Amino acid sequence: MFRRYSEKFGKEMVIIYPGEYHVSKTEIIATVLGSCISVCIKDKKTGLAGMNHFMLPGDVRSEDIFTSPSAKYGMFAMELLINDLVKHGGNKDTFEAKIFGGGHVLNFRKTDGNVPESNIGFVNAFLQMEQIPVIGRDVGGYTGRKILFFSDTAKVLLKRLNTTVDSQFIEEEKKYKAKLFAEQEKLKQQGGDLTLF
Repeated sequence: MFRRYSEKFGKEMVIIYPGEYHVSKTEIIATVLGSCISVCIKDKKTGLAGMNHFMLPGDVRSEDIFTSPSAKYGMFAMELLINDLVKHGGNKDTFEAKIFGGGHVLNFRKTDGNVPESNIGFVNAFLQMEQIPVIGRDVGGYTGRKILFFSDTAKVLLKRLNTTVDSQFIEEEKKYKAKLFAEQEKLKQQGGDLTLF
């Protein structure tokens, strides 16, 4: 996580990286996405808002969306964000969400399946299960995205990124992907499962 003051917008900006989240009422929360997903949640009643950034390390089919070991990464990211919003006074009954990311910008092994589509399918199913309405989305495709989420208004500014020009975000996501896949492989070798709650 990195903080800076945005002269352009006259606000504090918090930049989150893969595996992170942030909650605020006043700041801009920013991130850059490739295959990863960011969910922006706004509590209409309290004005509290937050955003996360996560990736599922593998293919998750709809029939096992919540039982797959891969889905635990997404569930953990969503639970962290929701629990922090509630801890700061938010109420799930008045949450609204916007979803971004899931672009086809990284090379995955055939055995990994369609990770971007798994990310999108997971987050849609999770928000539906939690009865949090999705009021905006920009997912899929073949480009990265830069997201600026204004926590005070829930406005999102989105910029599409050329993956060959904007290669730094691809490198960050590759490192994150490698870390997640290594953790998952280690668990398989140990014969264990991953519990993040």
